Amino acid sequence: MGEQQTHFGFEQVPEHEKAQRVAGVFSSVARKYDVMNDLMSLGLHRLWKRFAIELSGVKPGERVLDVAGGTADLASAFARRVGAFEKTGGEVWLTDINNAMLEVGRDRLLDQGIRAPVAQCDAEHLPFPDAHFDCVTVAFGLRNMTHKERALAEMQRVLRPGGRLLVLEFSKVWQPLAAAYDVYSFKLLPWLGAKVAGDAESYRYLAESIRMHPDQESLKAMMEQAGLERVEYFNLSAGVVALHRGFKF
Repeated sequence: MGEQQTHFGFEQVPEHEKAQRVAGVFSSVARKYDVMNDLMSLGLHRLWKRFAIELSGVKPGERVLDVAGGTADLASAFARRVGAFEKTGGEVWLTDINNAMLEVGRDRLLDQGIRAPVAQCDAEHLPFPDAHFDCVTVAFGLRNMTHKERALAEMQRVLRPGGRLLVLEFSKVWQPLAAAYDVYSFKLLPWLGAKVAGDAESYRYLAESIRMHPDQESLKAMMEQAGLERVEYFNLSAGVVALHRGFKF
């Protein structure tokens, strides 16, 4: 039998190629990633992330893992909430599989005077013990993973009983907006990518990857299959983005 295939945007590729090709995308866009996020979402990504932070219920002294945390938007906010390890015992780990993205996030934390551990690792093989974290988050990273079920199972594994997983990701937009959203995704995004980041193809892939990602109900079912309970989701901006939250008991 031949090697298992998976999707890279709309293209079918051998599984072993996907991680390398996704790495190329994010290495290319890392330095312009935050600027492009503001332009692409008209700044709404900041509100989406703020909503995720509020819904996480993270408190001083808790342990938080930010998977595919890239430029550290969530990690920096969580670090302020849990407090310094020396005083509260709280800690926030920033992780990403992509070194270029992780360097941007590490530098941001240092510039903000935040001391937080940083680790380059694969979400499908997290280098952390069982039942270690109170909260695990992944924002706009799950859709780029080759084996989403394996990554969700790993995130569930490292959660302590009573802990929660939050997945913030692009999802299925409200149907009356679908045609306009297609024009935005496949015309405007690559044009912005070319003009601002000098890379139209990476942003074409990102638009395609959104269409290939499981919709709200499908992702809810995947989280339940990974062992999470009380899974619910919140549609943001007419379903352009959804925040899923599940608990480990």
